[in-house]
Amino acid sequence: MDATRDPAARGQHNHHTTEGMNMSNPNFRRRDFLRGSLVAAAMVPFGGALASCATGGGGGEEPAPQTGGGEVSAENPFGVAEGSTVDAVIFNGGYGVDYVEFAAGVMGAGPTGVTPEVSPSTAIATELQPRFAGGNPPDLIDNSGAQQIGFNTILDQLEDLTDVIDAPNYEGTTIRDTLYEGVLAPGTFGDKLAAINYVLTVYGVWYSSSLFEENGWSVPTTWDEALELGAQAKEQGKYLFVWGREAATYYQTMAIESAIMQGGDEVRLALENLEPDCWSKQAVQDVFAKMEQAVSEGYFAPGGAGTQFTVAQAQWSNEQLALLYPSGAWIENEMKDQTAEGFEMMGFPGLVVDPATAQMADALHSTAGEPYIVPSQAANVAGGKELLRAMLSQEAATNFAQQKLAPTIVQGTVPEDGFGSTALVSQTQMLANASSVFTYNFVSTYGMNQDQLVVWNSFLDGSIDAAQLTSDLQGITDAVREDDSVEKIEVS
Repeated sequence: MDATRDPAARGQHNHHTTEGMNMSNPNFRRRDFLRGSLVAAAMVPFGGALASCATGGGGGEEPAPQTGGGEVSAENPFGVAEGSTVDAVIFNGGYGVDYVEFAAGVMGAGPTGVTPEVSPSTAIATELQPRFAGGNPPDLIDNSGAQQIGFNTILDQLEDLTDVIDAPNYEGTTIRDTLYEGVLAPGTFGDKLAAINYVLTVYGVWYSSSLFEENGWSVPTTWDEALELGAQAKEQGKYLFVWGREAATYYQTMAIESAIMQGGDEVRLALENLEPDCWSKQAVQDVFAKMEQAVSEGYFAPGGAGTQFTVAQAQWSNEQLALLYPSGAWIENEMKDQTAEGFEMMGFPGLVVDPATAQMADALHSTAGEPYIVPSQAANVAGGKELLRAMLSQEAATNFAQQKLAPTIVQGTVPEDGFGSTALVSQTQMLANASSVFTYNFVSTYGMNQDQLVVWNSFLDGSIDAAQLTSDLQGITDAVREDDSVEKIEVS
């Protein structure tokens, strides 16, 4: 999952603590992380097929360490050749490439004396597929963005990165032991760890804790509580929600999260597998009904379908016209220049309809993204792995969290004050409190977002009701399911 500033490129589906913030939650296990991610379907190109499934680790036989001609040591586990160059091509999205340049500096200070060269790209497939075909791919690639290369097309050309996570980090601890549970699953295909996803994206509903405290409002956990809050907001000339045209499907994400929290894996799997009438599942319909009520009672700020999404977001973060906004945790970094002073952004996982019957009320929508790969035919495989090792150091991972206000897969890199970011503290709290973590990928896997945007803009502005929303979304789903030219990925 990349975090570009373009919601359409994100695909709309479809984690750093210090003392006192222990993320080793006994309930936060690999089996519960990225539930149903199978092969991290978001990585698969439209029409692409994968024959293998994701597991929790490298599995199989230990791959033989590949050296680069240099002397292998604890400080140089891959044997990077002295004075060699590392060619890294990094997707230039919402996170930029400066965090890799920082890691390159950390690596350059080491004993191998290598020179990392970091190049940005916004079109990974267009620029790099010819290099794969020509047998001269880069040494390290962030295979992300709207033009991500389908893993099924290059899987046999990629290094197994098990030796990277089994290597010591720059602080002397085995990298595997520094990672959150389950974060290797999205990059594991069969028994091969083909990618290491670097960033954890936490999804939630965001709000100003200072505004809530000032007004004595409680953070809602159910849709009924949210609707009550909407009535209170209306009394003050504010709205419950706001939206912009390119990000209308953020409310689809919110709805799906709510439905999965309420109805459990049955709902998630029905949607993932494009089942007939999947949008008519009771949990989905119950959420749609609550959202329809919010629209009809005027709790959505008007005009969203004609408003650019960052302008709409600024109505929430800067003007504080609306109380709540659903988004991935990139929202703080995205709006950092348009957020009211003292806003104190925080988030919560989502809303359920009925907490008494909710099957996954304490679950959290989160996923690991930004998949890093090392091609086997690269000129400096050892150098590519070494730069990735540098990125997984405490120093580099801490830098990322501090600069991008988002956690990486490396634990222990966010202090209790979140570098002054309440939203970052909130993310670590949500992760710590989650009984399980789930994701879904069907929207990005099958390229549905553009069509769904039209439907959701119409629903949020009151042009269509929940019944028509259901019918239109089901029509989009059915068209994909019945299209024999589109390879389907079964999720279990």
